[in-house]
Amino acid sequence: MKIIAYIYTDFPEKFGIPRQSGLVKELKGRIVFEPAFRNPQVVQGLTEFSHIWLLWKFSQSKKEHWSATVKPPRLGGKKRVGVFASRSPYRPNDIGLSCVRLEGIRYDKNKGPVLEVSGIDLMDRTPIYDIKPYIPLSDCHPEASEGYTKETKQHMLSVDFPDDLLKVYSEDQRQAVLGILAQDPRPAYVQDEERIYGITYAGCNVKFRITGNVVQVCNVEPVSEM
Repeated sequence: MKIIAYIYTDFPEKFGIPRQSGLVKELKGRIVFEPAFRNPQVVQGLTEFSHIWLLWKFSQSKKEHWSATVKPPRLGGKKRVGVFASRSPYRPNDIGLSCVRLEGIRYDKNKGPVLEVSGIDLMDRTPIYDIKPYIPLSDCHPEASEGYTKETKQHMLSVDFPDDLLKVYSEDQRQAVLGILAQDPRPAYVQDEERIYGITYAGCNVKFRITGNVVQVCNVEPVSEM
């Protein structure tokens, strides 16, 4: 398959990225098409849709072989399910699927149409294979049943982020980083309350620990550019 675009986000690494799209609506990104697809006609009519599907490549998924079963993080990393009953990145084909909000399209003289999106769950420079409009009539199924995921619903944590540390971020970024931390980014099988974790977001590394249901931010350190 051809890579048609790349998405640019504030996540240089995987840790801390929400497990699904739409969980943190404040997280934003921009999609820049590859030169062969920069014709404005490729997005004609797209602004009439509020949401779009992204098909993308798990570019950081390193594996030699795929496995018939995987251990979903929300099951504590202990229980196995079939690979096709999960959204694990370790699959026969490294294809991801995300539904994001289309905030708008701006036209750049050199880059052509650039899609501004929110509610993202992708790393910076993730390759995009395809873009499709979200159609409520066919894509939304309120009556749908689910398996083990109904037992592992997201629980929101309280976040204690001191104002003097939070101010390093812009207003939009503040809401985003608070949302990231509230989602409990730790692996489900790691519950060490003394451990200090670090999330790199928007040029800074946020150091924190989690005690009970409270995220305590300890420090925010600028990340030097390579």
